[in-house]
Amino acid sequence: MLTRIKFDNFTAFKTADIRFSPGINILIGENGTGKTHIMKALYTACCVIDDKESRTFEQKLMAVFRPNSLGRLVHRAPGRNVGRVDIYRRSNNDDPSQAERSISCTISSKSNTTRRRWNEDLRNPATYIPVKDMLANAPGFRSLYNRKELDYEEVYADIIDRALIPPTKGKPTAERRRLTGLLSKAISGRVIEKNETFYLKNGSGELEFPLLAEGFRKLGLLYVLITNDSLTKGSVLFWDEPEANLNPKLSGELVEILIELQRLGVQIFIATHDYMLLKEFEMKASDNDDIMYHSLCISDGCIVHEAAATPDSLQCNPIRQAFEDLLDRQLSNF
Repeated sequence: MLTRIKFDNFTAFKTADIRFSPGINILIGENGTGKTHIMKALYTACCVIDDKESRTFEQKLMAVFRPNSLGRLVHRAPGRNVGRVDIYRRSNNDDPSQAERSISCTISSKSNTTRRRWNEDLRNPATYIPVKDMLANAPGFRSLYNRKELDYEEVYADIIDRALIPPTKGKPTAERRRLTGLLSKAISGRVIEKNETFYLKNGSGELEFPLLAEGFRKLGLLYVLITNDSLTKGSVLFWDEPEANLNPKLSGELVEILIELQRLGVQIFIATHDYMLLKEFEMKASDNDDIMYHSLCISDGCIVHEAAATPDSLQCNPIRQAFEDLLDRQLSNF
């Protein structure tokens, strides 16, 4: 379970110290306020697994962020600067008294060092779903990515790898049947894979993903990740703008599934700009659900973080402000 991240002169952040919920963390903010950078840094840390990951934290940062050089991740400021990121986690044994463990990286324009690695294995998987759907591009992409220098952030190759894991054998649990049932109803079928090509299968036959609406592809990806047990207790899901290309009518089903995954022990991080998605979380969550809203705003040239249990409790909520401005203009026109 990820508990905290600290930035010093890292990408868009001059300084930040953010603590996370063990359940759902919803990041909101205007473009350029670092929502995606937070999730990518956390995801990178999850990928550095003891000695079983041959690459260092810095090397995975390079692959995930794709800067021209590692020093480009240092916050832009006059003079020579040094950047640092510290990420903290606690084992998934539901013991809040257990000490946090951390992984750190210090970066300068000329040198970089990993201060320490996780000193215990992170067995549970982390999954990063980028804004752009990749299942339609899955055939041959991974082999090409391994052999050629493609200018793609590694999260795009990673999500294909995760989706190509075969479904888990045996009888699915009642929770998994319920979640896949909700998704099957939303997309009118189930997802299968043949030779790295994904299809939506229903009574009318099999429809390959490039012919499927992109919003359905997103829900189809979630179907695949649930059936191959990528999203189980102790795992972490990062999802950048899940509302992109998704019909607002499906927001309710999506939120219901994410809340159910949180109840099963999946820690979730979402970056969103969508008012309806926020309201669906408010209406569907119960008092026992662990949801934290994180606002990122620019004040005096610096990114400022604020967290609250409800979006209306945030002093700075750009999504709400944009909605209220639109409503004021509508009333003025009327």
